[in-house]
Amino acid sequence: MPQDTFTLLSHLYTDSSQQEVFSEEATIDSWLRVEAALAQGQASVGVLSQNDADAITAAATLDNVDPHRLWASAKNVGYPILGIVREISRVLPSGPDGRVHYGATTQDIMDTGLVLQLVASLDLLRNQVEDCGNAIASVVSKHRKTIMPARTHAQHAVPTTLGASLATVLDEFTRHLQRLAETRTRLATVSLSGAGGTSAAYGTKATQVREAVARSLNLSHSVVPWHTSRDRLAEFGHLYAEISATCARLARNIVDLSRTEIGEVYEKFDSHRGASSTMPQKVNPISSEAIIGLSQTVSGLASTMSRIQEAGHERAAGEWQLEWEVLPRIAVLTGSAVVETTDLATGLRVDPERMKANLALDHGLIMAEAHMISLAEPLGRERAHDLVYEASQRARRDNETLTTALLAEARAADLDDSVTSVITGAEGYLGEAATIAAKAIEHWTTVRQSPGVGSDR
Repeated sequence: MPQDTFTLLSHLYTDSSQQEVFSEEATIDSWLRVEAALAQGQASVGVLSQNDADAITAAATLDNVDPHRLWASAKNVGYPILGIVREISRVLPSGPDGRVHYGATTQDIMDTGLVLQLVASLDLLRNQVEDCGNAIASVVSKHRKTIMPARTHAQHAVPTTLGASLATVLDEFTRHLQRLAETRTRLATVSLSGAGGTSAAYGTKATQVREAVARSLNLSHSVVPWHTSRDRLAEFGHLYAEISATCARLARNIVDLSRTEIGEVYEKFDSHRGASSTMPQKVNPISSEAIIGLSQTVSGLASTMSRIQEAGHERAAGEWQLEWEVLPRIAVLTGSAVVETTDLATGLRVDPERMKANLALDHGLIMAEAHMISLAEPLGRERAHDLVYEASQRARRDNETLTTALLAEARAADLDDSVTSVITGAEGYLGEAATIAAKAIEHWTTVRQSPGVGSDR
């Protein structure tokens, strides 16, 4: 068996639990489980004897599979299931050895085995997303009233709170929990349709066999084959890309907010964490950088998902092989991104004083909209907008505060000084910021605790 190619990103940040789902042993075991379930399902409706099914089940274990022989066969055949069948049959006596894989085709076993792995991955990722969402919810709650500049187009916009800003990320994770449950329902479907999708080799009891196998493996079933209908698998890949992209969105914000000239939020600190080999002062945002790299890789891999849906007629001719490489990597890298994001949120360091100081940057122009809205009632919106616009330009040109510049512009326009007296500070112009944070936490908690959505840990 060839060794996996060494990659630095995966070596440093791979999530071992997701990796185990797609290990060599887990992959072979998924095929063995399906072969055993097929035998038992056929026995339950009289296609096989119970003794034959029990013998096959007992033989379908990892201990009875020689990996070297299996992979040598797979390399020659192009697929591993013929080798799996012979590894099982090799330890069976005459009789049941001829009943292994009865009526099945290679893709039946591989697709159903893959579904078992993808469902395990989805369940694991659901738990990982819950942990991540809980960590973010804790930050949202703690900083629901921590005032900071909101930024649009990378520039100061209006005052907000850190809790309100992170609430949008939390709400994405809430929707991801729902998507994970929905995708799992659609994906957890057994594939037992035979060579051309007609189930002819399964005989007159094909539907009963399919139902029995589905029950045994805790999957659903469908009379309609899906050998070349790969939309469920594409959905899996695209969903994982969405989840990793949410992680990256948070990570990018942390990178920006930890810039020296901003300095509002930082990753956790440990000695030499994020250190430079030449610049002793550096504390680089290494978790955020890793998350962005993981997400970008997942996005690139997921872009191939539409290609797997191009498989024609009743069997793929190359599109299937793409899945073998891409789906496990998407799952492992996404799990890695979510775990790293949980660690990022858990250790987040916040500087409220720096946030407050930053509100005063650019002559306090972050309060421009607040001034305009206050002046809109006595002056009308358009006149108020023009007045504050001129005051903003004056503040920058003459290096004075917006409040001072606005008072001068009001006097120049023959307006009474009392017109500007209604202006309040940043804490008086937060709108629904605190409510946004609270509602995001409430929504997260409700969805996380919903039957069939949250985990049962």
